[in-house]
Amino acid sequence: MFGLNQELQQKCISLVKNELNSFKKLLSPDYPACSEKEVEDDQREGVLKITLHILRNMKQTDLANTLESKLAPAFQQKLKSKLREKYQRINEGISGHVKSALLNEIYTELYITEGGSEEVNQEHEVKQIEAASRKSSTQETPIQCNDIFKPSPEQNQFIKTVLTKGVAGIGKTVSVQKFILDWAEGEANQDVLFIFPLPFRELNLMKETKLSLVNLLQRFFPETQDLKPRHYKSYKTLFIFDGLDECRLPLDFQNNENLVNMEEETSVDVLLTNLIKGNLLPSALLWITSRPAAVSQIPPECVDQVTEVRGFSDPQKEEYFRKRIRNQDLAKKVFTHIRSSRSLYIMCHIPVFCWIAATVLERMLSEAEGGETPKTLTQMFTCFLIFQIKHKSQKYSGKSETDPQQTRESILALGKLAFQQLEKGNLIFYEEDLRESGIDITEVSVYSGVCTQIFRQEHKLLNLGKVFSFVHLSIQEFLAALYAFLCFNTKDRKIQTTEQQTTGLSGIFSRTSMNDFLSSAVDKALESESGHLDLFLRFLLGLSLESNQNLLQVILTQTETISHNSEETIKYIKKKIEETSSPEKSINLFHCLNELNDHSLVQEVQKCLSGGGDRLLHQASLSPAQWSALVFVLVNSEEELEEFNLSKYGASEECFLRLLPVVKISRRALLASCNLGKKTCENMESVLKLENSSLKELDLSNNNLQDSGVELLSHGLKSSHCKLQILRLASCNLGVKTCESLELVLKLENSSLIELDLSNNNLQDSGVELLSAGLKSSHCKLQILRFALCNIGLKMCTMLESVLKQENCSLKEVDLSNNDLQDSGVELLSAGLKSSHCKLQILRLSGCMITEKGCSSLASALSSNPSHLKELDLTYNHPGESGEKLLSARLEDPHCSLETLRMEHGGEIRIKPGLKKYGCDFTLDLNTVNRYLCLSEENRTLEFREELQAYPDHPERFGGWCLQVLSREGVTGRCYWEAEWNGEGAAVALSYKTISRKGPESECGFGYNINSWRLSCYNNRYTVHHNYNRTDFPPPPSGCRRVGVYVDCPAGTLSFYRVSSDTHSHTLTHLHTFYTTFTQPLYAGIYVYYGSSVHLCKIE
Repeated sequence: MFGLNQELQQKCISLVKNELNSFKKLLSPDYPACSEKEVEDDQREGVLKITLHILRNMKQTDLANTLESKLAPAFQQKLKSKLREKYQRINEGISGHVKSALLNEIYTELYITEGGSEEVNQEHEVKQIEAASRKSSTQETPIQCNDIFKPSPEQNQFIKTVLTKGVAGIGKTVSVQKFILDWAEGEANQDVLFIFPLPFRELNLMKETKLSLVNLLQRFFPETQDLKPRHYKSYKTLFIFDGLDECRLPLDFQNNENLVNMEEETSVDVLLTNLIKGNLLPSALLWITSRPAAVSQIPPECVDQVTEVRGFSDPQKEEYFRKRIRNQDLAKKVFTHIRSSRSLYIMCHIPVFCWIAATVLERMLSEAEGGETPKTLTQMFTCFLIFQIKHKSQKYSGKSETDPQQTRESILALGKLAFQQLEKGNLIFYEEDLRESGIDITEVSVYSGVCTQIFRQEHKLLNLGKVFSFVHLSIQEFLAALYAFLCFNTKDRKIQTTEQQTTGLSGIFSRTSMNDFLSSAVDKALESESGHLDLFLRFLLGLSLESNQNLLQVILTQTETISHNSEETIKYIKKKIEETSSPEKSINLFHCLNELNDHSLVQEVQKCLSGGGDRLLHQASLSPAQWSALVFVLVNSEEELEEFNLSKYGASEECFLRLLPVVKISRRALLASCNLGKKTCENMESVLKLENSSLKELDLSNNNLQDSGVELLSHGLKSSHCKLQILRLASCNLGVKTCESLELVLKLENSSLIELDLSNNNLQDSGVELLSAGLKSSHCKLQILRFALCNIGLKMCTMLESVLKQENCSLKEVDLSNNDLQDSGVELLSAGLKSSHCKLQILRLSGCMITEKGCSSLASALSSNPSHLKELDLTYNHPGESGEKLLSARLEDPHCSLETLRMEHGGEIRIKPGLKKYGCDFTLDLNTVNRYLCLSEENRTLEFREELQAYPDHPERFGGWCLQVLSREGVTGRCYWEAEWNGEGAAVALSYKTISRKGPESECGFGYNINSWRLSCYNNRYTVHHNYNRTDFPPPPSGCRRVGVYVDCPAGTLSFYRVSSDTHSHTLTHLHTFYTTFTQPLYAGIYVYYGSSVHLCKIE
């Protein structure tokens, strides 16, 4: 025995000596970290523990920690090995390795975008997918899955916590799986030492457990058994929390106690909230994934970056089918069929749906299978269910035939689970939920293609229970609809009576006839604010068709097949489309009609669109159902809606509200001159706030929005979702308060505005002063600014001078035309132009009362900073000969970048204030005057007479009751004139000379055709007319009988004003502006009402 002890002692000493020599090398600064292989030996690990213990007892803590840290990568290799084995295969709905595939072989890169917010989107997720499908990939900033923690050049900040959102089945978990696999295989993110995936559905099972963070990691990852808190703090560690929407923990961020000790025991809920808040292990990275509805559970201040998984883009869809189906000819055939059905193609944004479609169509389009190829969602999901039933029968009983009774019972049990959990809004279920629905836990596994058991068996330490879910929410909705349909039609009254309730979705079972049952389901779906029953309803209606019931013979007996006449249901849905005020709800009802194979309403509108285009729609009086059909057609067009022009369909607020869903998916919304007001701004605010908003350009010009409307609009512009770049608000009756609202928008860091047009609004210098703080902000990105005809002067120039001098100024084009800036204002502007920071390329100062002195200032600026300004517009000013020479010299200077210089239409008259500089002295044409009108005062006054005047016959004379006259002089440039009336009223107009002289009012009356534009002042109100479109205005102030007309033919604008004139002031109040393209010279026109007279005023 003594000899044995001596031998043992010698071997121990030898072993320790050898290991100590190894440890000595490890402690050398130049020696690399230890590999996994070097610490795999159990005896070596034992010696390590003894050595570390002795070193710490010797108070050599630093040496002990250094030695221990060199061994950390070995633990990493163990972790990588485990995760690589776990995540290298993907099951795509079918559990078990028989049907699984290597992830790297079939993985198709998902479309992931950077940006967004944690706000909740209450829409049904299929609607979110439909919206996402219309977005161009060029509109977003795509990022690679492995790069989510890498800040973009613009961010310039450390990203600690990333929140990734996406609808159910879109690929969030697969993205997590790919990220981990690439790390485990050494392909990406090798600066991260440890990755710990902790799915919420598994954390839910530990709801009642108390443990420390260290204990939690040891239970999930036994490889970390010897790691201490200092290791996690010393190395980059990433926690991945997948499936926030499945979390059943309270996550009470407000009331949970703070925790900083990794070894202190508490609830899992408290551990998670402190990890996310950064109290616990603040150096750790966090990645949280969630469906959109649950993201608001995480406080925004705890998230550094939000990303969104958008699923497959259009090219990625095709790539998936080519990878999934080995026979490339068959893959092409499958994808061609998918493209032929808009509803199926949209759903293929969801990877899980691509798998469903591939499963069904690969078999049906091959020679082995026959039958009608699915074209609707109901047909697709019905075929998918049948294939899963056949798969179960062949795999588990070896038979090609199924047992109808057993199959029926199993499907009813799954359907009941789907129905009950759909009512509750649950996507994951636990064993007690299955037992409540009468499901045998052991039987669920044979339906893995429909209901997947997702419990991770390798977590031996947990052993707390199992978690279940359907492969995708849409499958749950389909099975819920199937269950409802079978229950209603069953002869077994026991099944039905269990659902006899009058509240909630179950209330539909109280109906006695099939038509009432389906109509009740329509009503229930319409009552849902979020639309969470939309897909359920589509499936339920589709299942009522005999053709779909025939497919389900494996679970339906012959006696249960209902031969239902769908005409009554179709009629009811059309009635609801007529009654429904929500265009969004109407869209789903059209999808329902599609499931019932009724396309009549859509075909009506399509026929109208193809036969006469939108012109016919504009002229037609559409019923509410036809309006809804128009929306459905436009929204479901295969082509991305680049531009939506409201005036093509109707210039009214009612038309705008009906077509609002189309506005929501447009990139350019042209809503100018459509009689819109505050209600439009309220709705546009919500459009700009939409999470998936595509809108880049919005033109609301020439609508009576007023300051209150723009204030509403500004709330939308402030949203983090708003991507608007171009905003046009010319001629919208705006004032000082609008500038205050927009100033706050320009200051925002997330503002995308690069073009702003506020022309022809009475902003005044006081408004511009308010706006200046926004323009000076370092966050302001404006490149184009238009303030033409805004009643502004010197203060505007002072403000612009300081803006142009700023280093961050991005302005490239400024239009200040038709403002009385004068030479003093231009001198200030020129000081800004001289700055080396000024990048202005286009400057428009047409009609700004500029003389040779102002031209001298501009010439000096161009000499000082010759590098940027390329275009200068000084038309309708008075530069004089010397001014023209100075600026022309700059144009010819090879060192000056000026390319375009315009100075035409000058003269001394141009230094008159306001629009008077464009004053025209018209005379009325005796050859055109109606015989009931009398001309006098050098043909400048027109008076109605009851007796016919003795004018000679002339082909240009207006006949009948067209009590009007044209001027002798035509206009092709800019012109301003005024008229004053006495008596009942008058109308002023501009018209082409080609207007008819005889015939009905629609042909010869001013304003009632395409040849003329008119302002009527009659019966104490103003009304503008063009081509039978009219706009009314509030009554004028008492005694106001003078109006002004301004036209700029090349620009295509025609404006009408109310004029208040006395000895002290001459004030113009803008009424309306027409925007068009003038194709002929324009002539002034006057219409005189009964008992009235009109006088053409001289412009002083």
